[in-house]
Amino acid sequence: MTTDRMPDVVALQQRLAAHGFIAERSFAAALLLTLDMRRPLLIEGEAGVGKTEVAKALARLLDTRLIRLQCYEGLDAHTALYEWNYPHQLLAIKLFEQDARPLADKEQDIFSERYLLKRPLLDAITTTPAPVLLIDEIDRTDEAFEAYLLELLSDFQLSIPELGVIRATEIPYVILTSNGTREISDALRRRCLYQYVDYPSFERELLIVQTHAPDVPEKLARQIVEFVQAVRQRDLRRKPGLAETLDWVAALLRLGVGALDSGDEDGVDRVMDSLAALVKTREDQAELTRPVVEKLVASC
Repeated sequence: MTTDRMPDVVALQQRLAAHGFIAERSFAAALLLTLDMRRPLLIEGEAGVGKTEVAKALARLLDTRLIRLQCYEGLDAHTALYEWNYPHQLLAIKLFEQDARPLADKEQDIFSERYLLKRPLLDAITTTPAPVLLIDEIDRTDEAFEAYLLELLSDFQLSIPELGVIRATEIPYVILTSNGTREISDALRRRCLYQYVDYPSFERELLIVQTHAPDVPEKLARQIVEFVQAVRQRDLRRKPGLAETLDWVAALLRLGVGALDSGDEDGVDRVMDSLAALVKTREDQAELTRPVVEKLVASC
């Protein structure tokens, strides 16, 4: 990227921040290229680092729809594209019993767009203005679905046997996310721009807390981020992400915690009470015993 594009990157960072997403410069640069080149952006990283939030912020920034395809094991192309409204079609068939029109005309009417239920992929390529299409956790699907998706992202068109080829009205802004549970194919990677997102630095996480919870005193905000970052260094099954950090902020405020102080027994009790918002598995909660929490609080 040439230096004359840097002001655009900084401006995009500022606009994203205004919509609640704090982006590193490299992330903002990748998003800028995605917007300029209309290329899909593949975002990889651990769960909870804010991959999904960027699509939401981008949709708000562009003042357009966010269309989300939540991937899961067993998802097939048909389910992600469209379905026919069978109950309404059956009702129409009964009404057609007294219709004198030729059978071919009746079939054409039954398989018209009025009976078509758009699922996320079809919805995304037929929506104007161009929406943000979030394909969330693509690594949960299999190679067959990934291959179909690659074809769709190459041409932005699809074929429905009863209706023919449907081409994109406007090319959507596509964000794909992956938690890394399965290796994404080289073919899909080549089609996309790429960004890896790690857990945030202290400075970025502090800014995120201050953006989303502006009423939190700065000292407490710093202590919270220091505590969370120390918790992530422990051998946990599921490390807390940004969503958990913000949940914990809300929990601490709700419980009346004004500061993290290891010498305040009642305050430590409240911190222990709040851990349900920060660590979300039985094993991880067992790891954060009172002595561990006291030590972590003392280090903040």
